[in-house]
Amino acid sequence: MTTTARAQGATVWLTGLPSAGKTTIARLLGDRLTGEGHRVEVLDGDEIRRFLSSGLGFSRADRNTNVQRIGLVSEVLARNGVLSLVPVIAPYADSRDAVRARHEKSGTPYLEVHVATPVEVCSERDVKGLYARQAAGDLTGLTGVDDPYEPPADAALVLRTQEQSPRESADAVYALLADRGLV
Repeated sequence: MTTTARAQGATVWLTGLPSAGKTTIARLLGDRLTGEGHRVEVLDGDEIRRFLSSGLGFSRADRNTNVQRIGLVSEVLARNGVLSLVPVIAPYADSRDAVRARHEKSGTPYLEVHVATPVEVCSERDVKGLYARQAAGDLTGLTGVDDPYEPPADAALVLRTQEQSPRESADAVYALLADRGLV
C-alpha cells in the first residue's frame, strides 16, 4: 500500500488599513500558488462579513468575533493542508494574537504580514469609497482614521505597498513561504 504525504498548510494573515492592498496581494499570490498545484483558499474579509458574519457590526466586540471566526476557518483549512490567505484588517492586536495562539496550539504555521500602507496612500486609493464617505461625515468608525488600528509588533513580513507593485508584494510573501519551507 502506498501512502502520499499530505501537503503542508499554513495561514498567511495580511493585516492593514482599508485600501492597503491586502486583497490584491492575496489574489495575486493565490493565483501563483494555485498555478503551482497548491491547495489555496483566499478568505476575503468582505466576503466573510457578507456570509459568515453578516449579523455583526463594527464594535470592538463584533470585530473580535469576526476575526475569531475567520481565524477558526483558516486554522482548520491550514491544518488540513490548505494554504489559507487571509486579507482581513483585524485592527486589534489581541484578536490577532488569539488567532496566532489557536494555530500554535494545533501546530499549524501562521504568518502575519503587515501591509503597512500609510493612511494617506490608502485614502488616495479609496477602493471602496470609505475614506470619502468618512470625510463627508457619512461614515464613522473607519479603521485608522476615527477607529484604532494596532500594527503588528512582530510581523513575519512588512510590506510597504507605496514603494512596490502588487506583484512585487505578492512575490515577497511567496519568498517568505518558500523560506519557511511552506511552498
